[in-house]
Amino acid sequence: MLEKIQKLLEEVEKLSASSAEEVEALRIKYLSKKGVINALMTDFRNVPAEMKKEVGMKLNDLKNKTQEKISALKDAAETNDSQADELDLTRTAYPIALGTRHPLTIVKNEIVDIFARLGFTLAEGPEVEDDWHVYSSMNFADDHPARDMQDTFFVEAHPDIVLRSHTSSVQARVMERQQPPIRVICPGRVYRNEAISARAHCFFHQVEGLYVDKNVSFTDLKQVLLLFAREMFGKDTQIRLRPSYFPFTEPSAEMDISCDICGGKGCSFCKHTGWVEILGCGMVDPAVLDANGIDSKIYTGYAFGMGIERIANLKYKVKDLRMFSENDTRFLEEFISAN
Repeated sequence: MLEKIQKLLEEVEKLSASSAEEVEALRIKYLSKKGVINALMTDFRNVPAEMKKEVGMKLNDLKNKTQEKISALKDAAETNDSQADELDLTRTAYPIALGTRHPLTIVKNEIVDIFARLGFTLAEGPEVEDDWHVYSSMNFADDHPARDMQDTFFVEAHPDIVLRSHTSSVQARVMERQQPPIRVICPGRVYRNEAISARAHCFFHQVEGLYVDKNVSFTDLKQVLLLFAREMFGKDTQIRLRPSYFPFTEPSAEMDISCDICGGKGCSFCKHTGWVEILGCGMVDPAVLDANGIDSKIYTGYAFGMGIERIANLKYKVKDLRMFSENDTRFLEEFISAN
């Protein structure tokens, strides 16, 4: 009897069923009045008296485990049937092709990763902003001609609410709530009222950086940007800084990198100059520090900003800016290997 019980126990543990009908067949075979276990119960009366206690315990254990197994198989079969009823016959047939990260996301993550290794932390802010954080805190006076440099989308019902035209607004929010040292990188989408073409769009993406502390110099800025350029475009990349103007930095500069197509010799991509512009930068204007609650007599800082589309164009040689926002899967599939 004990051998039969042990053999049945091993058999029960291996039971499987893929449908409710198969589960019911197993229940009838093992647990019905004419089932295997009930037959053992009938034979129990023939067990010697000295073995009844041991055999009885084993028999009850077999019955309980069989009931648990049948119940588990029943639950699994009902779940499978329920999922089958919910099958959407309109969905794309298997196998479904895996997607890929967008090229702008790939480039943004690479930029953020490079600056993270240089000690910069990530900061983000709202895309719908107020005039103070976008302009006034960045040294744009109400009648400042520099406001005309950036065509802005205004919220009609609230003339002081705008779609941010640069991510400098995130820098302002960081400075107003945190005292130096500040070292942040600010990626995000920005908006400008421009005609859409192969070289311009009404929305695009920027990454700006800010470092404020005691004794920060232009040399610090140049070294960080050189390290970034060589990490992003290759160890042989050279940079040059040209004087420029931005309301929120003084002095200001635009940074070029040596063209990696011609090696600086001159080609159509770099307009035969050997250099390609990638970003603007400069030392934070003392007026910006003071406006955001930081004492410019104690602290100095630098800031820089670049367009992610611009970096992606240089990295992947994409000639038409509109391709980044048209969701053409043929274009996006080209970046699977870059993930």
